[in-house]
Amino acid sequence: MSRGGRAVARAALRIVLLWAASTGTLAVLAAVLPGVDLTDSGGIVPSITAAAAGSGAFGLLSGAVWPWLVRALLLVPAVLLGLLGFVLNGALVLVAFSLVPHGDLSVGWKQSGVVAAALSFTTSAVAAALGAWDRDAYHRRLVRLAVPRRDRRHLALRHLSGPDPQAAPGTVLLQIDGLGHGVLERALRDGHVPNLARWLEGGGHRLMRWRTDWSSQTGASQLGILHGSTWDVPAFRWWEKHPERAGEGRLMVSNHPAAAAELERRKRAEGALPGGAGAGLLHPDGASRGNLFSGGAASNALVLSKSMRRSRGRRRSGYFAYFADPARAVRTFCGFVAEAVREAVQGARAARRDQRPRVPRGGIYPLVRAFATVVERDVVVAAVLGDIMTGRRVVYADLVGYDEVAHHSGVERPETLAVLHRIDREIGHLAELAAAFAPRPYRFAVLSDHGQSEGESFEAEFGESLEEVVRRGCGGAACATPRGRRRRGSERGYLKAADAIELVPPPAGPASAERRGRRGRRGFSGLRQPRRADVPTGPGAATGPGAAEQAPPTAAAGPGEAPAPLVLGSGNLGLVSFTDEPGRLTLERIEERHPKLVTTLVRHPGIGFVLVRSATRGGLAIGADGLRELDTGRVEGTDPLAVYGPGAAEAVARTDRFPHAADLMIGGAWRPGDGGAVHAFEDQVGSHGGLGGPQSEPFLLHPAELPVPDGEPVGAAALHRVLRRWLDGGPREVTGG
Repeated sequence: MSRGGRAVARAALRIVLLWAASTGTLAVLAAVLPGVDLTDSGGIVPSITAAAAGSGAFGLLSGAVWPWLVRALLLVPAVLLGLLGFVLNGALVLVAFSLVPHGDLSVGWKQSGVVAAALSFTTSAVAAALGAWDRDAYHRRLVRLAVPRRDRRHLALRHLSGPDPQAAPGTVLLQIDGLGHGVLERALRDGHVPNLARWLEGGGHRLMRWRTDWSSQTGASQLGILHGSTWDVPAFRWWEKHPERAGEGRLMVSNHPAAAAELERRKRAEGALPGGAGAGLLHPDGASRGNLFSGGAASNALVLSKSMRRSRGRRRSGYFAYFADPARAVRTFCGFVAEAVREAVQGARAARRDQRPRVPRGGIYPLVRAFATVVERDVVVAAVLGDIMTGRRVVYADLVGYDEVAHHSGVERPETLAVLHRIDREIGHLAELAAAFAPRPYRFAVLSDHGQSEGESFEAEFGESLEEVVRRGCGGAACATPRGRRRRGSERGYLKAADAIELVPPPAGPASAERRGRRGRRGFSGLRQPRRADVPTGPGAATGPGAAEQAPPTAAAGPGEAPAPLVLGSGNLGLVSFTDEPGRLTLERIEERHPKLVTTLVRHPGIGFVLVRSATRGGLAIGADGLRELDTGRVEGTDPLAVYGPGAAEAVARTDRFPHAADLMIGGAWRPGDGGAVHAFEDQVGSHGGLGGPQSEPFLLHPAELPVPDGEPVGAAALHRVLRRWLDGGPREVTGG
């Protein structure tokens, strides 16, 4: 028989086997599941005929109708895709069974979803089993599932023997969001990431640490990795004042589409300048998957910075490519439900045991966790597999599940490490498929954008929020926080401060007094006594024992009073902006407005230092027992930045030069000798965004043959240069960090 004849025979046998498996599954369901009836006339032959007809009709409808249903589903929120897919898959069963003649097959609407799930799982499992002995069929299935239809014609079966050794190697960069270097080392030791451990034990990969900038969060780090600069990204969220008009500005939040697009636009403009980083790490023919930024990639799926440019359907095209296969849709939905139930059980257990540190994990959070750890992971991994199968030169993808769970459960809790284990399994699977079926060799590197530090939240530990501390320092006036909904500005996003923020009035009454006295798990009443009364804060500083005392609470600023400042938190990095005055306020001006504010902040036990700019001394990092002049390096008393380790002073001094640095930037306290806890200004167990502990220590696990600097790269821009050297095929030596 000719090769073409053998291919036709194999395809026919495959169809027969899949049909037979579906028929058998339907017969079993009819026997064990009430509400599924195969025949009204009796007899085994009508039953088998009805089952075969029903399973065949469902298979034909799934192939013809399901892709169009998925396109319609792109109009609904992504978190509902799995649920609606399950329901519509059940509807297809009802329609398919209604087409069976003679009324020999019936199913209730309650059972239709279960029948659809079982049939989809059966066909998927049998297809995978057939691929074990039919390499050609398995390759075609991978192409069908992972590669867009428009790209399939470029693939040929000549790659079935493995990658072409003569082809230039491609590079896959997989980011495990939020995984610190130290956590990974312990996970390798304890067997939680067996695939990564095997890579290291085999000598093909090496592990190194790198250090973030002060803003240790994805918005800054991924921007630096993909676009070569973190300049003027002071935090995860910050207020950008209008350069000339008082009271106007814009609230920048890194994971908002408009802000991500604006940040990428700025970095592209910087990259075009002489000495700039160019159009991005992934330019011109790379792929960006599940990231905040594109990196200049030609192909983007689930990329936030590009989502504003496309229609809603195109924006969600990454989801369509995945959910177009009904078997995958059902599998992911079942995994989504299982993960949500798992989180509900684990959260209830943590509350029952009074596990510390702990934050609330109810409401919709189980659904958020399930989406990040199952839906987002499955869609991103499928997109990367498609890139590998098409032979794309470079791919960068972000896997966010570990970061999401660590925020709420803890950095190394069992449930967090279980999510990490599943990510490791997906990475190993991608590498195996690339080695077997990719048209070119692939180099895999795994990295993180930051780590996480653990501890009770600031409010749980000290009994008051950062906003309340600022309020005390301002004499009891109201503070301001971002509104839930942003309004469109008229000039490049600038808008009136009143449209972007809302006043939070000071608490009043016995309930608020009790809340101020709550300290969290150790139970002392009120704040600790200040360690030092006289704090050197520059000219005009308020000193003395009474400087930190709480003033009587008042309502929002009245006539003739200064408007409330805007208080933001990014992990254990806090920002205070006075929105009614343009430009960055100096220490002297802040002391003139609120004489006790800086003193109140630096004397708080949960605050390590405050960054503020003096008109006479330049940038100052002020702590409870001393200060550091950032421009000269001169220290008075105890250096407040010394405890944060090498490079902290340089990172803070760099941030001080940002055009959009806040009027006051607050570094949360970190005391390595006291357990090394970090207390986030947000409601998180594991946090990142500032200085202190492993949050500033991500990792790079790279192929041993690729060059890296002798020391640790410092800053995401330095890591960008390392990766750029790999992709450009530069010399072996990489100097600097």
